[in-house]
Order: sequence, then C-alpha cells, then structure tokens
Amino acid sequence: MKRPSSSRGATLPIVLILAAMMLVTASAWLHTSLVATRATLATRERVQAFHAADSALMRCSRMLSLALPSMSSSLNEEPSRWRLKASFEGPGAAAIAPFAAWPYARRAPQCLIESWASTSFLVTARGFGATPGSEAWLQLRIDVAEGASTQHWRRVVARPF
Repeated sequence: MKRPSSSRGATLPIVLILAAMMLVTASAWLHTSLVATRATLATRERVQAFHAADSALMRCSRMLSLALPSMSSSLNEEPSRWRLKASFEGPGAAAIAPFAAWPYARRAPQCLIESWASTSFLVTARGFGATPGSEAWLQLRIDVAEGASTQHWRRVVARPF
C-alpha cells in the first residue's frame, strides 16, 4: 500500500487565501474608484457654479454702465447688503437674475449691485450648480474716475448666510 503524502489537503487553504486576497484587492479598487467619481462630480458642480457666477458678474458689470444704481452711500466702508439672505431671496430681494436660466444648474445665477463710496460699486454674483450644496460667490469692485473704470476682482470663499 501507498503511504499518504503529508502535503495532501494543503492546496485548498492556499487557494482560499489567494481568492480572499484578490477579493480584498478588487474591493479596494472599487472603493477607490467610487471616491474618485464622487470627487469628480463635486469638482464639476463647483466649476459649474463658478462659471455661472462669473458670467453673472460680467453681465451685471456691463449692465452697470447702462443703468447706474443710486449713489446713496458716501462711506468708505464696504457695503454689507450682499451678506443678507433677504437681498437674494424672497419677495423683497434686490438681486437680479441676468440670465433667464442656466444649463445644468438648479437656479439661474444672481447678482447684486451696491454703491460704494461716491464713485465705486460692488457687484456680487451668486452662481449655482445642480446640487443644493454647490454655490459660488464672486465680487467685483468697480471704481469709476474721470470716465475710466478700474476693476478689482475677488472670490468669496464661504457663503455669507
């Protein structure tokens, strides 16, 4: 009679260990690709909102030359109406929508024009992406002196309200 080999039955545990390693690796790749997809979508939403706000900012700064708002403020302090939710939302909102709609966005972009000192204006634009959390805020200070205008651009990092 033949004697049983001592390595008999060792193949199954080795195959199971290799299969488990392949399963863990495949799961890690799937998780990595899902995280990358979410990050790509979030970036796309931020870029969409940024371009909406930038376009509204450009359109409103052009509109400023056609219809100047009343220059009631003579202080050198920065206007603060853009920080109020009521300036952009609700029935008494002073912000305008320079575009009727914006593609792939949940709302059309808005802008608010405020006078700053005696010859300056602050134009604040708010752009939206497709999701409620994607908003971009941009501002442009326009100084008008002797028929020439100077523009100072800045991005508002956080939502003011």
